[in-house]
Amino acid sequence: MLVLRLLNVIAPAYFLCISLVTFVLQIFVFIPSMFRDPSTTPLFSPALLHGALFLFLSANALGNYVLVIQSSPEDLGKDLNLGEGAEVAHWLDGSRSPGSALPSTHFCRLCARVTQRHDHHCFFTGNCIGSRNMRNFIMFCLYTSLACLDSLVAGMAYISATLSMSFVDPLAFLTLLPHSISQFFSGALLSSEMFVILMLYLWLGIGLACAGFCCHQMLLILRGQTRYQVRKGMVVRARPWRDNLKEVFGKKWLLGLLIPVQNVESSYHRQKEK
Repeated sequence: MLVLRLLNVIAPAYFLCISLVTFVLQIFVFIPSMFRDPSTTPLFSPALLHGALFLFLSANALGNYVLVIQSSPEDLGKDLNLGEGAEVAHWLDGSRSPGSALPSTHFCRLCARVTQRHDHHCFFTGNCIGSRNMRNFIMFCLYTSLACLDSLVAGMAYISATLSMSFVDPLAFLTLLPHSISQFFSGALLSSEMFVILMLYLWLGIGLACAGFCCHQMLLILRGQTRYQVRKGMVVRARPWRDNLKEVFGKKWLLGLLIPVQNVESSYHRQKEK
């Protein structure tokens, strides 16, 4: 448990550090290198368009990241009828589900609260993912993967121009790291260039991981399931996939694709108001 709590603190700091490094490299290294002569650069030059695209992707990734943290799953322990003599601690093994509780409620040891439609605990946000912040989490994964892949392309263009090498051959990227390490220790490669090359592989790994996780999460949403339900082998009631999407993304789904917006209120609160 101590290791998990430490990871819950270190992972968000690691993500913010990577985001800061990526922003600095893009704004102060990659994009300026695209300007050959700033005085004759047209308004809609590739460099300016790339900068605008990166800022759009970064703003959406960071905005949804903040919303995931702010939209913490509500603590249902005080509102649920756990039964006489029962306490929230009885939820620790995830085996108890009171009759008055909504499906897939779960007590998270790290968050110390019972959450509605618990999916998983995300260490990079230090928060549980549930009904209130699922849409923002999906958007966070999507835009993080796009921002990383955009940084990967820009970084490859920078390395190609700096080292006068071509990435036309697909094997060139696979052999770039071992070849660069040998050149770095021989003194033929600068430390700044080696750092950018290492970041290329980091962006590739994070981008593919976020894209794969986003696709997997979308598949579960279409089926009306959560990762917690799959892990516990819970049977869910079959519903049309459109209803499952609407429950997560709401009516303003198109707006949520373009700008970070607060997720819809949970179905638990809507039922309470009724």
